[in-house]
Amino acid sequence: MKRVKWLIALVMVVGFASISVAGTLDEIAQRGELRVACQTQGPPFSFVDKNGKRAGSSIELCEMLAKDMGVKVTFLDFDWDGLIPALLSKKADILAADMTPTIKRAMKIAFTRPFMYTGSVVFVKASSPIKTMDDAKKAGLKVAVLLGSTGETEAKKAFPQAELKSYKGGGPLLIDAVLQGQADFGVNDASAVVGQVANFPPNSLRIFPELLSKEPLAFAVRYDSQDLLEVLNLFFHNAGLDGRLEQNLNYWVNTIDWKKDH
Repeated sequence: MKRVKWLIALVMVVGFASISVAGTLDEIAQRGELRVACQTQGPPFSFVDKNGKRAGSSIELCEMLAKDMGVKVTFLDFDWDGLIPALLSKKADILAADMTPTIKRAMKIAFTRPFMYTGSVVFVKASSPIKTMDDAKKAGLKVAVLLGSTGETEAKKAFPQAELKSYKGGGPLLIDAVLQGQADFGVNDASAVVGQVANFPPNSLRIFPELLSKEPLAFAVRYDSQDLLEVLNLFFHNAGLDGRLEQNLNYWVNTIDWKKDH
């Protein structure tokens, strides 16, 4: 009799636990909407194009994901340093940006498998006297970086004698700062710089070929959204197998083919 009562109690506990743990996927399915935290000023990953439409590599990937999930997608705009807070406050279900999964960030949010690899680069105005990495390491120079970015961390390591000028917003702000003489050079993600410089006058910028680092890029969810994390990882796996991911990156990131359409 005691054994029967114990089994009944156990079943009740498991039942209540299963009822109380409604996953993020259930919430997304019920509302019929996937909410995505992204940037507006972040070509080639997320931006508003010349036709006034949202576009970019991350945007297209999220549209593919939502279609596979059978729900609509809503994009929410945030500055770079507002992306993680937006995810943690549950304003968004996922964070879709060109973000590096560092240990410090992973203490707060759960990253997917990397969807690509890149690295930080140095860029200068075309007429700049800074020709080499050694030139950039001289004392008294100003370097433009994004507040809270991996590029900010890499710039501190690579150029300890430089004065860091941290900007809140998107990568184009760094290019503007360099072209307008507010900074002697900038440091940002290579794929972002290549995509963003296409929106500035031709040959106005020089990008150094050396990478300051090799970094993975990934999307992220909250740690209470492990079910959504599994789906995202499965999506990237399948998109890698069927060629959608390669096609996306070749169009948006590895070239500037997108420029003629957007």
